[in-house]
Amino acid sequence: MRKILEDFYFGNITPSVRKMTPNSNLRRAVNKVTRCENQLQEQLNEAEQALLTELISAQHEIDSITECESFILGFRLGVRIMAACMDEDDGDTQQLTDGS
Repeated sequence: MRKILEDFYFGNITPSVRKMTPNSNLRRAVNKVTRCENQLQEQLNEAEQALLTELISAQHEIDSITECESFILGFRLGVRIMAACMDEDDGDTQQLTDGS
């Protein structure tokens, strides 16, 4: 627990940074998007390229916001689950007694 809290305090926990596994489905999809983007850039004039760049940038911003919100929602759900596990008065468990 202490190590996690120290890592969090010093900024060593960065859930948005992930390594992509070579030959994974994600890597293949990213390569395909990159290839299509490059092909499209070659076919567009300067004004159209600027518009495409703006569109891609806006999509990256949407993706970043969505990822952050999903992280927060997932974290909150995890905390709710942990809190529910700690509730001793939920009626699902019985106190064991020695019968005396």
